[in-house]
Amino acid sequence: MKLADLYRYLPALEKELRASYARARTDAPRSLRSYLDVNQEFTLRGGKRFRAVLVLAGYHLATRRAPAPALRTAAAMEHFQTWMLIHDDIIDHSEERRGGPTVHLALAAEHRRERRDGSSDDYGTGIAITLGDLEEPFTVDAILTTRVAPAARIAAIGEYVRMTRLTAYGQLLDIRNGTLDPGSVTEEDVLNVHRLKSAMYTVACPLRIGAMLGGMRSTGLADLEEIGVDLGIAFQLRDDVLGAGFEADESGKSPNDLPEGKRTLLVVRAWTDASDADRGRLKRVLGNPNATPEDVERARDVIRATGSLAYSERRINELTARALARLDRSRTLSGDARPLVREVADRLVRRKS
Repeated sequence: MKLADLYRYLPALEKELRASYARARTDAPRSLRSYLDVNQEFTLRGGKRFRAVLVLAGYHLATRRAPAPALRTAAAMEHFQTWMLIHDDIIDHSEERRGGPTVHLALAAEHRRERRDGSSDDYGTGIAITLGDLEEPFTVDAILTTRVAPAARIAAIGEYVRMTRLTAYGQLLDIRNGTLDPGSVTEEDVLNVHRLKSAMYTVACPLRIGAMLGGMRSTGLADLEEIGVDLGIAFQLRDDVLGAGFEADESGKSPNDLPEGKRTLLVVRAWTDASDADRGRLKRVLGNPNATPEDVERARDVIRATGSLAYSERRINELTARALARLDRSRTLSGDARPLVREVADRLVRRKS
């Protein structure tokens, strides 16, 4: 089975997501149904659905069968993603997501239009936080109602709990790192955030959850974790390169990471090797939403000149090679499983958006 075969399940995934909101709407108080509609619109607005596809991939790797039985849990990953994105956009003060306004800003604008009492911004933030929280029951319900053996569902729920906890730890570290002087943040600090916040919930855990639904044994699950963590960190390092504006013409990604003050590996390595003058150029941009395009480009020049961009590219290649070497040694992920995992690796780290 190839990635393209898994992507053919996306229409069924969208149907499952719509059905989950329809079921919840029936049971919700009438006065609150419009809030469920906000979540439905945001979830169905778009997205790559890659975490959902990885659940399907994990199931196929465990069973070598078509992954239709794991479809509902694949939808669970999209509910989880909605929850994370709504909250993340509040934390990052983001204005746009998936081609439309972020949930908290859309709600604030509605409050403002209708001239309601109180602060529109506080209303938008408060309701959005609660709507994010509301997505967790969708996630849990979807896993619990997946039609596989009860032991497999319990294992998947346990992995979901672990994933949620680790993601929160990564977010805590990420927020904390953003308050520290760039010179005091180490490469290990950055990679710890990527391991916990990105690698686990983007790659390793979705693969493992799907594999658990298919009854994979512990040795195979251990291989998936090692491979998934390395690929997930490489994925996030690639995202950091794109988010800093490198390859911006091809990616279409907003190059906001530097003005947002993110302590990426690009910044940490550049800071370590930069002159005082170049550190000043970085500091003028980091965490400064009013930085001029010229100042941002000078900061990118510092990242290039110090070799930090080349270092991140090298780390991406090293992590990818280590993951694929683990794949080649695996006794569980053998035969026709390997080409699929290699496709996943290529999609994660060679992407342009």
